[in-house]
Amino acid sequence: MSHKIKSKEEIKEIVKNLKQQGKKIVTTNGTFDILHTAHLRLLQKAKSLGDILIVLINSDNSVKKFKGEKRPILPEKERAEHLAHLFSTDYITIFDEDNPLSLLKDLKPNFHVKGGSFIPERIKEEKKLLESWSGKLKTFE
Repeated sequence: MSHKIKSKEEIKEIVKNLKQQGKKIVTTNGTFDILHTAHLRLLQKAKSLGDILIVLINSDNSVKKFKGEKRPILPEKERAEHLAHLFSTDYITIFDEDNPLSLLKDLKPNFHVKGGSFIPERIKEEKKLLESWSGKLKTFE
């Protein structure tokens, strides 16, 4: 399953090729520290919006900045591997920034999905960015 885990450079090239094939790209992001039922449901709903689901996960450094020194519970490579074993996920990439804006700008997904725990101010930025190329932000509770 590690074939699903890609560097940012690899995922950019993959998305470019998939778009040339007319595929709809869906992204979601988060820590995914301890995978639970809400995560699984979110990933299934996200996948239903398009052809390819790419999960953007926060690096260990990014999680520590956001959630404190005791987090993440699981290191980034384990979190990525857990996600890679799910049928709903096509690719996983790890990002080190505080938010996924730079990666979203590079990938230009058709949809970006947020689950129940998001920061309203942050999703405003993401929504505005997505709309700049006619992408859509979708939230699920």
